[in-house]
Amino acid sequence: MDYEQLISNITPDIHASLKRAIEIGKWPDGRRLTQEQKELCMEAVISYEQRHLAQTDRVGHIDRGSKAEGELCDDQPAPANNQNQERPLKWSE
Repeated sequence: MDYEQLISNITPDIHASLKRAIEIGKWPDGRRLTQEQKELCMEAVISYEQRHLAQTDRVGHIDRGSKAEGELCDDQPAPANNQNQERPLKWSE
């Protein structure tokens, strides 16, 4: 079976199972995924979604909505004063 046939045979249930395995890093039987298995699963999920899901429903989709270029993505704008500056941690015992 070649790659195209393999992707064509993925069902919605298999897709969900692959996504779950990637999320938790384990197969349904509890065995850990290897790095190669994670990469192959991600490739299969992405290929499946490109063929069967709308762009807005795909993994990694960022909804940019109606924000203007340069507008912050936060709900609250950053304060004008420098309250968000990094401060060193002080350890106390």
